[in-house]
Amino acid sequence: MDSLTEALLGGAGPDELERHELPPDYEAAHLMACDVGMFNGVADKDVRKSLHVGRVPMPDIAPDEVVVAVMASSINYNTVWSATFEPVPTFEFLKRYAKEGGYAARHDLPHQVVGSDASGVVVRVGSGVRHWKVGDHVVASCVQVDEQEPATHADAMLGAGQRIWGYETNFGGLAHYSVVRASQLLPKPAHLTWEESAGVLLTAATSYRMLVSDNGARIKQGDVVLIWGATGGLGAFAVQMVKNAGGIAVGVVSSEHKAEALRRLGCDVVINRNDIGMGGDAALTPERTIELGKRLGREIRRQVGEDPHVVFDYVGRATFGISVFVVRKGGVVVTCGSSTGYDHHFDNRYLWMNLKRIVGSHAANLQEQAECNRLFRLGHLSPVLSEVFPLKEVGEAARLVQQNRHIGKVGVLCLAPEEGLGVTDPALREKIGAARLNPLRGSALPAAEVS
Repeated sequence: MDSLTEALLGGAGPDELERHELPPDYEAAHLMACDVGMFNGVADKDVRKSLHVGRVPMPDIAPDEVVVAVMASSINYNTVWSATFEPVPTFEFLKRYAKEGGYAARHDLPHQVVGSDASGVVVRVGSGVRHWKVGDHVVASCVQVDEQEPATHADAMLGAGQRIWGYETNFGGLAHYSVVRASQLLPKPAHLTWEESAGVLLTAATSYRMLVSDNGARIKQGDVVLIWGATGGLGAFAVQMVKNAGGIAVGVVSSEHKAEALRRLGCDVVINRNDIGMGGDAALTPERTIELGKRLGREIRRQVGEDPHVVFDYVGRATFGISVFVVRKGGVVVTCGSSTGYDHHFDNRYLWMNLKRIVGSHAANLQEQAECNRLFRLGHLSPVLSEVFPLKEVGEAARLVQQNRHIGKVGVLCLAPEEGLGVTDPALREKIGAARLNPLRGSALPAAEVS
């Protein structure tokens, strides 16, 4: 163990942390450029074979960057994409970024440290950093932007220089240390543990932009919101946000095990997609899409009395045509991803003749993330952590997400030696209650249940 890590885990204050040198290398989950192509022609692209855990060199930091000692991180689906080298190898992103020169050139390496979530402690700050100092407890946003680009100041997600850290950049969060821009940082919620706080910002802020923000669906009291994959990381936060807004949450899941977990989240209507004939791998023809849309619509009307105002869809090809069909006249389908495929098919008559809208959404700008993080800090949103793995088992954690055998968020301990650490406001934690803070703990799917 290097002296900085030892001091950090021993509870050293800012002055002592500054006295210790950064280690020359550190433990990290990473991909190797030489592995690109390893899954060509392979049906099961098992991410456990491409995700490596080992030492990587510590990079220099730019004036607007900080080094965070990562206590915990989490698995997002972009790590699965990275580790399967699909739809494109992320090393292509690093090469393109490096062409900008300067500090960007550091990112083009034969390895990529992945991961787009982190909670931890600031241990170094660049010369241009103003609002953060060594010793601060932080959570890291996944979004890096170019603050010198005009579009960034309208909405950071519109800027051409916007990138997702640990996916389109190097030095991600599934590691003992990470390099991030100061504009990625927000205060860690003081009543949450390292692993709880590490599993919220990417997915929760994405759901916030999709549903609550002016850039998304702008839900209001009484809105009926259909949420596909309602026990996933995005979906479980979406359920909470709909409930907080006074809406009616309708969650769709793939098994009774997930349905039970969804009920614990307080979802108003829980629908098992197998009960409406959406199970199996039958081709989603135009005719079948309409038939399944009718079945789902009937079930929602039976339980709620009306069609959904909003459909929250990140599943993609397997659900999108149904989403467009089932949302009410004048309603909104908001999408941020396509975990089952990007090639969406829908009957445009049901869109244009019924004045429906499709809103594309991607991550969240820093203001949206700050508003979302505030809700966690106030105790109005809860983490949806179900399982926690050590960094050395990151492949197993990512495999759960790859096979859709997870519920909520899958956490990864990095420098934190055990769960339950990092709480600096125990009074608020006690007031909220451990059960409310961890509604999905212990909800892991049985090993045989893959859907």
